[in-house]
Amino acid sequence: MTTKPRFSEALEYHEKPKPGKLEIRATKPTATQSDLSLAYSPGVAEPCLVIADDPDAAFRYTNRGNLVAVVSNGSAVLGLGNIGALAGKPVMEGKAILFKRFADIDVFDLEIDATDPDDVVKFCELLAPTVGGINLEDIKSPECFYIEQTLRERLDIPVFHDDQHGTAIIGGAAFLNALEITGRDIARTKVVIVGAGAAGIACAKFFFQLGVDESNLLMTDQSGVIHSGRDDLNETKQEFAIDTDARSLEDAMAGADAVIGVAVAGIITQDMVKSMADNPIVFALANPDPEISYPDAKAAREDVIMATGRSDFPNQVNNVLGFPFIFRGALDVRAKGVSEKMKVAAAHALADLAKEPVPDSVLRAYDLEQLAFGPEYLIPKPFDSRVLWTVAPAVAQAAMDEGLARKPIEDMDAYIAELQTRFRASHALMASITTRAMEQPKRVAYPHADDVRIIRAARRVKDEGIGSPVLLGPVERILEISSTAGIDLGGLEMIDPADPRSDKQRYAQMLEELRRDRGMSLHEAEERVADPSMYACLMVAEGAADAVLGGLTTYYPETIRPALQVLKVEEGRSIVSSTYLVMVGGRPYFFADCAVNIEPTAEQLAEIALAATKAAQEDFGRDPRVAFLSYSDFGSAGGDEPARVRRAVEIFKARRPDIPVDGEMQADSAVVSELLADRRPEGSLTRAANVLIFPNLTAANASYKLLNRLGGAEVIGPILSGLSKTVHVLQRDASVSDVVNMTAIAVTEAQRREP
Repeated sequence: MTTKPRFSEALEYHEKPKPGKLEIRATKPTATQSDLSLAYSPGVAEPCLVIADDPDAAFRYTNRGNLVAVVSNGSAVLGLGNIGALAGKPVMEGKAILFKRFADIDVFDLEIDATDPDDVVKFCELLAPTVGGINLEDIKSPECFYIEQTLRERLDIPVFHDDQHGTAIIGGAAFLNALEITGRDIARTKVVIVGAGAAGIACAKFFFQLGVDESNLLMTDQSGVIHSGRDDLNETKQEFAIDTDARSLEDAMAGADAVIGVAVAGIITQDMVKSMADNPIVFALANPDPEISYPDAKAAREDVIMATGRSDFPNQVNNVLGFPFIFRGALDVRAKGVSEKMKVAAAHALADLAKEPVPDSVLRAYDLEQLAFGPEYLIPKPFDSRVLWTVAPAVAQAAMDEGLARKPIEDMDAYIAELQTRFRASHALMASITTRAMEQPKRVAYPHADDVRIIRAARRVKDEGIGSPVLLGPVERILEISSTAGIDLGGLEMIDPADPRSDKQRYAQMLEELRRDRGMSLHEAEERVADPSMYACLMVAEGAADAVLGGLTTYYPETIRPALQVLKVEEGRSIVSSTYLVMVGGRPYFFADCAVNIEPTAEQLAEIALAATKAAQEDFGRDPRVAFLSYSDFGSAGGDEPARVRRAVEIFKARRPDIPVDGEMQADSAVVSELLADRRPEGSLTRAANVLIFPNLTAANASYKLLNRLGGAEVIGPILSGLSKTVHVLQRDASVSDVVNMTAIAVTEAQRREP
């Protein structure tokens, strides 16, 4: 349930540091007068004249080929109803982000004050020369049907109303596989569609395309079954009125093979499910609460094959499996539209992908030992990166087969390879880790929790099921901050280490025993335990918490020192080290060591590299390619540092001969494949590295911070390794989202540590 604190956090998220979620960035140099003369006057005249002679040249000289307009009049916004165009803008910006993050498609979100469907049509017609496609969004039924159909007839670019077709396509893919599992013939399958809005109408029409016989489909609305005897049906619903004695939803579901719910929560009962045919197919897709819950449906019938719109149960029907990739394929062939065959191709591609062996990266993302095609795996997981290079090519091929492609793809294998290279290392990394964390939440201690960012993050962690937070610090201060910020602390545990009612005395005795050989007295231990960082580390050492996440309001040494004093080094390790995940242009790089070791020896450098490689593989599912950096490029310069780095490379090779590695090398050689091939043609690295090992702390720390501040790179970390328990230290300027992300990483690490 959305709470006031979460709502307040959402407002802050949308407001700061810049209002909204989108901005425009230049893709060409603009630093000099010469650049500007090419970007605008007089140079811009040349592409204008070329386009005037050949309109298709706009795809060469402008961004039209990768630009989609998300158009809405706000008449049916995301479960909020008719709130108007302006109020719907945050949703459209969010849609734009999904396009960009999942398929690298640029978007203009355009909210228009138009209640007349003909005005919406006219607006889109006038807009068409600007964009390569139009995604209609949150437009109420039945106007949405007229608007989309009219635009499809009049325009020669893809027009797609995701509210209609997204659920139909993804649900259709799951439906095809459910039919296969239950051994049904689609032409004889009796289907009930619950809900006659945009999604319900679209599902019915799409299922006809898949092969469902029209006489075998019943649709219901608020008044019951849509049958030929009703006189209250609009033109759209009349298409689905058939001659039947069924009048209620209960009547319709009796003996049915499948029911597709796109209506409201709780409308389907267990008795209705019990009345269905053997091995019933129940897709309850209303969000966030389905027409019947997964547990209730399973309790009613053990043989039910169930899907919902929720991520916490098998077979999530999520529109994000569709629209980004459908547009990607359509844009890449410059399709004149999105045809029914293109939609069917997308559904079949998704259905077929679910039958393929699931890669380890997906299993790790969802913390599963195995996942195979069957009743609980009908469609791919939403964060399976293979969906992009499965669905987009299928859509593109369908467009070419129908003659809708103005720029056919000549080499489909090369196109698929390009999509993999372009997108594989992308957005799903943290989402997959969060999903794993939610499978088995752990107890996380947050020292110095009297900071609004920690409190807000803890609220999110608790509400989203990532972990069980324990806030350490002055409780009165935490209560004051949360009250001012409107954050509900219900369900959050708080401990003041300085309070005599805490475990302060017991932990002091524990600390004194641990540090007695270093001369620590009980009195000194009592003083030290009052420090929340020390208290948290003792909690983890004892097992009262599974992980510590601190450092937001303290300097790094103040947070890491208690951990080093209380916790042993992990078996097989001699040092603690850190790795940062640095996302540059959607690609992940792992930088080490950016936070702990000042001037590591060759042996320590090798150990740091082994830890970073393990993080890349186990935490993020990457195939590591390791580069040891220096000012020297494969022996081009002398000095102690290059020699130390070369020795580290040899140690690493001996420990992990299976991992591609090279060095010493300069940074540009490491990350530019062409330079690497030219400067080291016989090296073991055949393409750019993604794990970068720096020779000292100064180089590593400066590199990630410069990329973050000047290059716009996303940075997650530091991810500590080497301690026997899970401890991580936040950056002092970390945002709430950073804290949540690091919590997910800490929880998954704690999961792995379990015997």
